[in-house]
Amino acid sequence: MSTMKTLNRFFYGPTPEEKVRAWQQRLKSEGRALDREIRQLDQAQGKARQSLKQLAQKGDVKNAKVLAKEVVRSNKQKERLYVSKARLGSIGVQLSNQLSMMKVTGSLHRSTEIMKLSNQLVKLPQISAAMREMSVEMMKAGIMEEMMEDTLQGIDDDEELEEEADEEVEKVLFELTDGKLGQAGTVSTELPSLEDKETVEEGVDMQRMREQLDGLLNG
Repeated sequence: MSTMKTLNRFFYGPTPEEKVRAWQQRLKSEGRALDREIRQLDQAQGKARQSLKQLAQKGDVKNAKVLAKEVVRSNKQKERLYVSKARLGSIGVQLSNQLSMMKVTGSLHRSTEIMKLSNQLVKLPQISAAMREMSVEMMKAGIMEEMMEDTLQGIDDDEELEEEADEEVEKVLFELTDGKLGQAGTVSTELPSLEDKETVEEGVDMQRMREQLDGLLNG
């Protein structure tokens, strides 16, 4: 970096181009964090599916449905994470467009698309703090207007889950247990005897699995 650029940075702070580059790096970092969480959910779901099949073999519909709801929750969470990662990428593209325009106009310009995407992303707890911070910086740089207060409110996963129809849970059970549970509806709902040591151990494993999934979902 030249002496003049160093002095300008000291007195005036980062240039608009440097700010955009820093935001793009931050967006990539947040995207990698979402990738890690998606992988964790995939691993937990794989174990949960195995537990579901074991429960199906025992005809334990009650506990299987409880676990199936956790799988449904994690599927919905993964969908949100994938969509959010795509939105991060879209902001990155919009910022690249800003750099191209700046070469012609010499300044950054307000972007309704970045505003809309940022308002959607602050709703995701995993990246809410980072997006709020970047949004404030972008507002100061003139790219965004002030966000509406209601866009900072989170989404209630439990409320979404309650709205999930029993039919979808039944479908998950049917698919994950090779038709032994779920849509067929022919399996007894009686629980296995808890006096059986193996059943007790599997019950403990299932509870541990539910707690692991719940921990991932609630971050």
